[in-house]
Amino acid sequence: MNLPTETLPTDAPWIVVKFGGTSVSTRPRWDNIATIVGAHRAKGKRVLIVVSALSGITDQLKAIGEAHADASRCRELYLGIVERHHALYRDMQLPSRNALDGWLARLDQLLGDARRPAGELSWQAELLAHGELLSSTLGALYLNARGLTTHWLDSREFFLARPQPNQGAWGRWLSASVEVAPDPAVATALAARGDVFIAQGFIARHDDGATAILGRGGSDTSASYFGALLKAEAVEIWTDVPGMFSANPRQVPDARLLSRLDYAEAQEIATTGAKVLHPRCIHPVREVRVPLVIKDTNRPELPGTAIGPNVAHAATSIKAISSRKGITLVSMESIGMWQQVGFLADVFDAFKRHGLSVDLIGSAETNVTVSLDPSDNLLTSDVLSRLCADLEPFCRVKVIAPCAAVTVVGRGMRSMLHKLSAVLAEFGALDVHLISQSSNNLNLTFVVDEALADALIPRLHALLIRAEAMRVDDAAVFGPSWRELAHGAGDDARATWWRTRRDDLLAIAAEATPRYVYDLGHVRAQARGLAAIGAVDRWHYALKANPHADILRALHAEGFAFECVSWDEVEHVRRTLPDLPCERILFTPNFAPREEYRAALAAGVRVTLDALHPIAEWGADFAGHDILLRVDLGAGRGHHDKVKTGGAQSKFGVSLDEIEAFRAHARTHGARITGLHAHLGSGILDAQHWRSVYVQMASLAEQFNRVEVLDLGGGLGVPSRPEDAPLDLDALAAALAEVKQAYPQFKLWMEPGRYLVAEAGVLLARVTQLKRKGDVRYVGLDAGMNSLIRPALYEAWHDIVNLTRLDDAPGEVVQVVGPICESGDTLGNHRRLATCAEGDVVLVAEAGAYGAVMASRYNLREPAAEIVLP
Repeated sequence: MNLPTETLPTDAPWIVVKFGGTSVSTRPRWDNIATIVGAHRAKGKRVLIVVSALSGITDQLKAIGEAHADASRCRELYLGIVERHHALYRDMQLPSRNALDGWLARLDQLLGDARRPAGELSWQAELLAHGELLSSTLGALYLNARGLTTHWLDSREFFLARPQPNQGAWGRWLSASVEVAPDPAVATALAARGDVFIAQGFIARHDDGATAILGRGGSDTSASYFGALLKAEAVEIWTDVPGMFSANPRQVPDARLLSRLDYAEAQEIATTGAKVLHPRCIHPVREVRVPLVIKDTNRPELPGTAIGPNVAHAATSIKAISSRKGITLVSMESIGMWQQVGFLADVFDAFKRHGLSVDLIGSAETNVTVSLDPSDNLLTSDVLSRLCADLEPFCRVKVIAPCAAVTVVGRGMRSMLHKLSAVLAEFGALDVHLISQSSNNLNLTFVVDEALADALIPRLHALLIRAEAMRVDDAAVFGPSWRELAHGAGDDARATWWRTRRDDLLAIAAEATPRYVYDLGHVRAQARGLAAIGAVDRWHYALKANPHADILRALHAEGFAFECVSWDEVEHVRRTLPDLPCERILFTPNFAPREEYRAALAAGVRVTLDALHPIAEWGADFAGHDILLRVDLGAGRGHHDKVKTGGAQSKFGVSLDEIEAFRAHARTHGARITGLHAHLGSGILDAQHWRSVYVQMASLAEQFNRVEVLDLGGGLGVPSRPEDAPLDLDALAAALAEVKQAYPQFKLWMEPGRYLVAEAGVLLARVTQLKRKGDVRYVGLDAGMNSLIRPALYEAWHDIVNLTRLDDAPGEVVQVVGPICESGDTLGNHRRLATCAEGDVVLVAEAGAYGAVMASRYNLREPAAEIVLP
């Protein structure tokens, strides 16, 4: 290692670097540490290294503490610890292990200590300290052997544990707190000794010199204490992940790296479940405004997460969603508490006596419910039993466990509540025990049954992004996703056709804008992908997505039938495809007039009824005809409430409790129910959804005598956002084949619409004006909601690019708007486009479905015309 040999000046800045258990457990990891420290030293920084115990060692030391009465078990665990450190010593090829064996000998002495049989807390604290004492000793030996002169320090010389108000004995010994302030004398004294030091995390001392433990996350906290003590230039927490994320990346692969946070936001995220950083470590550096950085030991080139003072002009945004499991709720109910002076003082005194720290609080006139976090409390059944006994004279007590606290974190939470409607809707079907909105306006927490949390977090994370409450477009705050960091960003194959045909599109735009442009090759490719799913006996194209004649002809050539929702659509298909057998048209109207049903029956097309009224009031019209019955299975799915077509709030389908009445009317009038139909929503990317619907429909069909066809509807989703995973057609095929094997007596139909045409279409528009209002920048286009209403109607997200400058780097975040006199005329919020100029051509992607077909002449502006590429 080539390092400067000259001594640094006394006032050289300090960098504190902390390495966790996995970062100090192998020789290659220590090589990384040496490289990182050497790079700081080469830049003229003094470095103080803080280390955790080798991974797993603290757990083994805790196991000794728990087995304190079993001498043979303690000895067995001790020998395992010895061998673990000797193995690393051998791998490091160090010249002497005297210092290491000295600590191992002291650990051996503790096994014979008179305090062990009783498991006294002072003995446990000294026992647990040995993990860091051993790892720091090995580290000092190795770094010096590599030529990096490193001085070993005992952290207990610098950190004095201070008893906290109402803190019990367990907390004083095993979860101690330290107060530190910048001390130039300490910095000067250390500078006189050298440039690189190594010390332990996790440990401090009492006034009498006895060892105290800082508790969970103590090594992070120790690093912050040293950062504050030395008034460091920065404290770096090096770990095995690239930083803090917008969700636990092991639960949410599309969670985004948080590049920048302020102290308060970072503390909230850490407090509410993020394991990468302990919340106690933030306060010491926050008080003296020392920046805190989280970095990846194995990928030091990554920027990590920088934590510092609040940015005054930062945009409000949800930064993260997290969860804590193992939460216990204590619900206290009494009519007598209303307006009773001192009631809360009495009940909280009971929590105080039992050493329990309350986290969340919810109150009403007759109930107070609080949460207890196991990370801050020594929760046992005995403790809870004694607490309940003390509370019973005041109220009726109910303990609810295990629970999970799901928390959304972001500055200015109350100003974003209007964007959380979809998130709140997710909790509508759940048993929410407690809701708490923090007084510091930084978080909103929902306490639910613990078993629900793992499945809930990914859904909520996606919804926050879709609602633009989590502003992942803000590159100053949000970095790449965990998936991108783990596997690389990859190529966006979904955008291939319009990138490849950029010159053709620019030539079209040069003639006139706005213009819809459709690529028939992409339509055919999508159709063939679906046709390969053998379990489906017939595919119908849902005409309402895009009725362009060329698209209908292309899909007809691929073997698709057609689904129409109005008589005008039926006539359009028949005009466009005059040779199409009427039997290959499925008519599925909703609240249509009687005349449309009569016309469809007369034409010989298949008719679906989705309400009781037609069969009850006009039953004679259906006499002797085969019909399909559209049923509502009770719940909808989809990317927005307005595309969910199941449940009581949806106008579609016959509810399950009316099916028998429908059948009775059909029998009375001689109509034959030969098919069942269900469509629960659109934009669904989960292949298992259709398996579930298929199973429910097949089970229901077995109760009918003449049902031959099961129609699962459409709703096959198209990924729009970069983080969306495409619908897995192989998984869909396997799921449908599995059910088909169980119910071979039924033919299977499906009705995709948007899936076939959305990605095949783009909207081309030209930049008309640029505007800036405060910090908000607008890019105006000659296309607006009169051409593409989906963003205004469904809050739909479409990829938007500056096609003229497609290869340029992204510029500032802008609002992409149209010329319509409506505040809702926005095609894209918070988009980072290549810097736009008047006349540039902008492309709006995924516009082939529900674009031109929903357009209007609002403001008497002509909507975009349509052009088809062969």
